[in-house]
Amino acid sequence: MAFTRATGKHRRPGRMHRTTARAAGVAALATGGVVGNLAAPALADEPSPEQTGLTPVVTIGDSVAEEVDAQAESQKQAAQHTAAREAAQKAARERAAEAAAEAREAQERAAREAERERLNTFVAPIDGSYVSTAYGAGSALWSSGSHTGIDFHAATGTPVRSVGTGTVVEAGWGGAYGYQVVIKMHDGTYTQYGHLSSIGVSAGQDVTPGEQIGLAGATGNVTGPHLHFEARSGADYGTDMDPAAYLRGHGVAI
Repeated sequence: MAFTRATGKHRRPGRMHRTTARAAGVAALATGGVVGNLAAPALADEPSPEQTGLTPVVTIGDSVAEEVDAQAESQKQAAQHTAAREAAQKAARERAAEAAAEAREAQERAAREAERERLNTFVAPIDGSYVSTAYGAGSALWSSGSHTGIDFHAATGTPVRSVGTGTVVEAGWGGAYGYQVVIKMHDGTYTQYGHLSSIGVSAGQDVTPGEQIGLAGATGNVTGPHLHFEARSGADYGTDMDPAAYLRGHGVAI
């Protein structure tokens, strides 16, 4: 039995018919026909950005970018503040170091000046006394025939002082000089203090200007109590020089 295709409005269009209709629609769109006019609104009716969700995505992206920029700017400012603080601290340390160096230099200058002043300070061997016998005076009392020092008037027990800064090289009995002290001064010269009644220093001891080294007396070859003071260019006898000129040359008025 042969089957025949059903006809009428309920019959589904065949493949050929559908293809032909599609082609006709395309042709109508191309020529601006009725079909194209009907289809155009459908094609133009694009979904809005709000319907697609694109706008929220873009908005979120801008917000993140702004936040990142803000963070970057904040970090930049923090880095600048840190750099400025470190620079200020470094400058402060440098100023402190310079101030400390200047203070040390000032202290060193003051110490050097004090040392120069100490070394260049001279005083009379007996305070408030006077020269009773001058240098070079002739007499049979001295083996050399002339006075090799100067005598300062002083009663027994009068304090005798070092005239300057130096080191004691002799402290004891000195024959005709009686009890004596010999000091090597800082400039290499020597001073001698004779006829002492007592000695208050020992060999090797450092002394300063005005420091008491003994007491005046009448020991050794003398006619009465006094201080015999000599200035020498060397340690040996015979290297004497004018003690009065020596003291005046160091600023001591006698």
